[in-house]
Amino acid sequence: GLVLGIYSSEKDEGAAQFTSAGDAFDRLVSGKLRELLSVCGPPLKKGKTRIFHGLHQDFPSVVVVGLGKKNAGVNEQENWNEGKENIRAAVAVGCRQIQDLEIPCVEVDPCGDAQAAAEGAVLGLHEYNELKQKKKPVVTPQLHGSAESEAWQKGVIYAEGQNLSRYLMEAPANYITPVKFAEHIEQKLRSFSNVKVHIRPESWIATQQMGAFLSVAKGSAEPPIFLEIHYLGGANTNDSPLVFVGKGVTFDSGGISLKPSSGMDAMRADMGGAATVCSAIVTAAALNLPLNIIGLAPLCENMPSGKANKPGDVVRAKNGKTIQVDNTDAEGRLLLADALCYAHNFNARAIVNAATLTGAMDVALGSAATGVFTNSSWLWTHLYEASILTGDRVWRMPLFEHYTKQVTDCPLADLSNIGKYSRAGGACTAAAFLKEFVTASHWAHLDIAGVMSNKDEVPYLRKGMAGRPTRTLVEFAARLSQDSHN
Repeated sequence: GLVLGIYSSEKDEGAAQFTSAGDAFDRLVSGKLRELLSVCGPPLKKGKTRIFHGLHQDFPSVVVVGLGKKNAGVNEQENWNEGKENIRAAVAVGCRQIQDLEIPCVEVDPCGDAQAAAEGAVLGLHEYNELKQKKKPVVTPQLHGSAESEAWQKGVIYAEGQNLSRYLMEAPANYITPVKFAEHIEQKLRSFSNVKVHIRPESWIATQQMGAFLSVAKGSAEPPIFLEIHYLGGANTNDSPLVFVGKGVTFDSGGISLKPSSGMDAMRADMGGAATVCSAIVTAAALNLPLNIIGLAPLCENMPSGKANKPGDVVRAKNGKTIQVDNTDAEGRLLLADALCYAHNFNARAIVNAATLTGAMDVALGSAATGVFTNSSWLWTHLYEASILTGDRVWRMPLFEHYTKQVTDCPLADLSNIGKYSRAGGACTAAAFLKEFVTASHWAHLDIAGVMSNKDEVPYLRKGMAGRPTRTLVEFAARLSQDSHN
């Protein structure tokens, strides 16, 4: 199969314009493609397709996809590069049509941006069907022509990174336990000589005095794991690393503050923070990015057993602060509190944590963007600029003292794990709680609860767990590595 792009005409009636690959193919078939397009209906709109059979012996099926306007670039209103997003969406639709025809290989027009085209193809074809007997046919996308092979390969690596997070988040919680999560990431990193993976057991966690993390883990029969990854890609292995921290609750029942049963199965993806940061490191290693990255993922389940945290219990975090657990379903911040304390051991250039932390984040932004709370405008600018390129957007949220007072006003301990006005500003009070465990001057907390899954909002992702914002984290790390080079 072959997927070719076509631009909308600037005026409503003018002839549509092919990409250079489309033009070359049209010449190859003596203008037949242009002729067919002109007689088979109105011009192709953005994201719409036409499929033709029997035009050329090498490509029995050709899908032509609408790319929208040719000069689409950064859209200030939308905070993304519209041209790149159009390519991702169009290529994904085209590749899926080839898959529906059960054709095992598809060549993809680079459409002027081979990286975006590769991302659209590889993200668009991904589906979690490990446990089904009836699977969709596997389709291998490859670049049509050879002009942009380096950019294409980069796009494939970016997309495979996000697909790894999607795989981990989508898999059932009895398949991805804390131990199996860690083993899966270790296996992905085994071939890189500049990566060390430490799978820390419960006894190690106890010696680190991570009382908040352990208090969540003790409710489950599954043993907790603290996963620590060191990627040493920098010219000097002693250079200050970027530290990624990810919440790794492989299943979240809510604990004693039990969640409603409707939709609880989606809480197998409550380790989305750990999945995205670990996948970003796997991707950084595959790209051989020239910087040092450390990944930290506290992994456990949150279950309602006789050993579980009870509402009103007080636990002690690694930095000595006491926390009153007023709601056992606000457990992610307990894991992160200890992991953030530990992250300060590494003299980090920046600490970035990601977590499916609050339903309130989903209420605030929906699935349009990841909420970012940060004490550093430098860090924010890098994340924001990276997200414009990836189309996986971020939006800055407030870290006001106003919210801090709501978590420090607590009857029994230094902090309460929920804000005293319960639902008001829930994503902001959660961020204020985390800030109590951070002394680093460049720290960002990414609340990814709203972008955890995809219904139909991102056209190049199928329905299911989204693996967002893995590509934005990778692009951010890549920008940071250029920064240190210059």
